[in-house]
Amino acid sequence: MGLQQKVMEQMKAAMKAKDAVALESLRAIKSALLMAQTSGTEKELTEDDEIQLVQKLVKQRKDSATIFAEQGREDLAEPELAQIAVLEKFLPEQLTEEEIEKVVVQTIDATGASGMKDMGKVMGMVSKELAGQADGKTISAIVKQKLA
Repeated sequence: MGLQQKVMEQMKAAMKAKDAVALESLRAIKSALLMAQTSGTEKELTEDDEIQLVQKLVKQRKDSATIFAEQGREDLAEPELAQIAVLEKFLPEQLTEEEIEKVVVQTIDATGASGMKDMGKVMGMVSKELAGQADGKTISAIVKQKLA
């Protein structure tokens, strides 16, 4: 079952349960999917494309929640965090920092990376391998730590 069908089923359940937060989050996914499908490219959305769309939505909400929290607007940060919880149900299980670190170390050993000049190469390979399973900021921080 594709992401769009899952979202539609969840939307029906959210409407019946009168869950406004879930409904808003699901509508955001549906909207992003429709925008991607009608963007002018004739290609079909792959599962990876769908995961990237949901990751983008999660990142947007995390950024918003962070900004709201910094400004002392917890009333605005709370709904963003609640939406993140709903959106993350549509992502693959996220890896722990230790698991990400193992992959980073293996990649560094395999490529022979020796310093920060090789960060781009390592980041590209690790990001491709862990697509959908780890946040780019976390990967970047671990790669920097290991190459420094």
